[in-house]
Amino acid sequence: QLQLVESGGGLVQPGGSLRLSCAASGFTLAYYAIGWFRQAPGKERDGVSCISSSDGSTYYADSVKGRFTIYRDNAKNTAYLQMNRLKPEDTAVYYCAALFTRVVQTGCVISQYDYWGQGTQVTISS
Repeated sequence: QLQLVESGGGLVQPGGSLRLSCAASGFTLAYYAIGWFRQAPGKERDGVSCISSSDGSTYYADSVKGRFTIYRDNAKNTAYLQMNRLKPEDTAVYYCAALFTRVVQTGCVISQYDYWGQGTQVTISS
């Protein structure tokens, strides 16, 4: 059974950091593009950052550029999202998703992603 499990969410103060993990089971993550998406209350789910399977190239939404870093450890079958200098507007449920493709990702197109995790809550508040 193909499964993605996110972890690492929580409550942090503005300016703090969190690292989200996305552990894959039942498939080899190395062959998949990975995306991190988030959904705030009352808003649509948006792409935050995506990483290609073929060359590791990355995409970031403007709102997180310079603060978030996406990376993957294929040996651990896990992808990560390092989030620094967090802001209250980063508060959302964060989801990881996988797309079976070797095509270089130049964006995070939510409709393309096949497999999704259950989400992890990130709350930024003082």
